[in-house]
Amino acid sequence: MSSFIIEGGRPLSGSIKPQGAKNEALEVISAVLLTEEKVTISNVPEILDVKNLLDLFSSMGVKVELLGKGTYSFQADSLDREFIFSEEFVRKCSRLRGSVMVAGPLLARFGEVYFPKPGGDKIGRRRVDTHIAGLMNLGAQLAYDEKFRAFHLSLPAGKRLEGKYMLLDEASVTGTANILMAASLASGRTTIYNAACEPYIQQLCRLLVSMGAEIEGIGSNLLTVHGVDRLHGAVHKILPDMIEVGSFIGMAAITCSEITIKDTSYSNLGIIPESFRRIGVKLEQHGDDILVPRQESYEIESFMDGSIMTIADAPWPGLTPDLLSVFLVVATQCKGSVLIHQKMFESRLFFVDRLIDMGAQIILCDPHRAVVIGHDHKFRLRAGNMLSPDIRAGIALLLAAMSAKGTSVIGNIEQIDRGYEDIDGRLNALGASITRNI
Repeated sequence: MSSFIIEGGRPLSGSIKPQGAKNEALEVISAVLLTEEKVTISNVPEILDVKNLLDLFSSMGVKVELLGKGTYSFQADSLDREFIFSEEFVRKCSRLRGSVMVAGPLLARFGEVYFPKPGGDKIGRRRVDTHIAGLMNLGAQLAYDEKFRAFHLSLPAGKRLEGKYMLLDEASVTGTANILMAASLASGRTTIYNAACEPYIQQLCRLLVSMGAEIEGIGSNLLTVHGVDRLHGAVHKILPDMIEVGSFIGMAAITCSEITIKDTSYSNLGIIPESFRRIGVKLEQHGDDILVPRQESYEIESFMDGSIMTIADAPWPGLTPDLLSVFLVVATQCKGSVLIHQKMFESRLFFVDRLIDMGAQIILCDPHRAVVIGHDHKFRLRAGNMLSPDIRAGIALLLAAMSAKGTSVIGNIEQIDRGYEDIDGRLNALGASITRNI
């Protein structure tokens, strides 16, 4: 198991550019399975989750060609049906969370697909009901395969997916993506209400439209898909990763540093900048760049009635749950108190035990809520030894270690590598001291 050795307390300076968005990459790469023609995608992040998905695609018979850094061409014109319906395929998918999004395209292409319980973060239950219910609404029949320990979705012989009105039980991002991709090759009209509408879902819609799909309502929670008989090749560029942008803002604040974050696609950040301002972090927008000036202190606002500020996740355009871990760590050095409310995943706040060991003042109310009382940089966190439980807690612990006094060790950094490209090299270029121990 690899680890990071971090010498904390170093000021940072300079500029950094966010990688391509992880969540978008997994969606749009899955969409290449819908056509036999070539699809070219640029700004692909070189992270472990993407590399594992590309390995799965190569095993499936997809022609994957690296054209330049972060730019790939994909052609799914000779898929290996024997592998796709094998136990090995199910086993590989079960180790990769992003593999859930190959179900919709493969069902549309072949009329059947295995749907294993996905792997990935250990952050509590992550239901796949929305995916399966949506695909069943389009005409798929569901069975459970005891041998493969996976769901099997299939269409009656000679049938194709058929469009239908559906109201999703939750605004699931990956569930919406799966249904969108399948519906693009279904017959008739599919209406998806309570659809996720994150920028990355909008990007998937734009890719599908450029491939020949007909989609109305892009950017809203009511999507209408008019199915077509076939899709063709296209060219697509992935947005910058908003989670990295937020992580870098938090990193500048907690280390009392001034940095510039370049090419953020500011208009696609939603409520993220304003949420940081609520906890006292100053930001300056310069076009698509963000300057985070050095601050010796950042004071958390109160609500107008004087009650404690609450930072909570919500479906877009609310605050993404992937950044709550960062907000929590940044708040440990704020002036004031804040309630962090993680509504979606019941295990994502359990990493606060590591922060408490480092000297943070945190009251874990229950699996979903934690109150943070900030030190206002009057007391620096202590260095410690810890393990990264998931991608987002991992980057939050890295930020804590960078601000702490002394040398910290973070193990299980494969979790961090799943979502952040060359994070140690990029942060060291700003002045951090992070050594990778393999």
